[in-house]
Amino acid sequence: MVAHAESVGTTRTVSWRQADVMALPYDDESFDVVVCQFGVMFFPDRVAAYREVRRVLRPGGTFLFNIWNAIEHNEFAAVVTDAVSTLYPEDPPVFLTRTPHGHGSPAEIEADAGAAGFKKCELFQLENISIASTPDVPAIAYCQGTPLRNEIEAREPGGLQRATAVAAEAIRARYGTGPVEGRISAVIVRAG
Repeated sequence: MVAHAESVGTTRTVSWRQADVMALPYDDESFDVVVCQFGVMFFPDRVAAYREVRRVLRPGGTFLFNIWNAIEHNEFAAVVTDAVSTLYPEDPPVFLTRTPHGHGSPAEIEADAGAAGFKKCELFQLENISIASTPDVPAIAYCQGTPLRNEIEAREPGGLQRATAVAAEAIRARYGTGPVEGRISAVIVRAG
């Protein structure tokens, strides 16, 4: 992502750097705003990461981030999870439920931000419609383009195409042959 952003460029000079949120290589009170797009769900220790973000923010600074809402508010992800789980009922793959869609609870977000020292935490729900040209597009995206792939392959080496086909068929059964539309929902958080 950093390489792509750097290649696209900006209208002003920007220094692009990759950094570990758990140990940001910046001085205390270096930034007015820290922005994280759909990444906090992957932090190994959210409170410690938020504390590190707060350390590099100037007084009055803002931490702005977004996360996916719970899976039941994100229809394609829910359909894919349910469909793929039917293939492995004894050990269903739960990556999508656990990680990208596992941190949308307002109470949990506010508690984590407060534990990190943020005094204010505002949350905004954002609802939209995700559109794909065919059911195969979201099935491939979720099964092959996320760490759900690892969970599928761990349960069935060589089973990725089968799981993707089952997911595509479930989307097709629910939404038609395409273009398909499903509800998608995120939470935008402003902490300061």
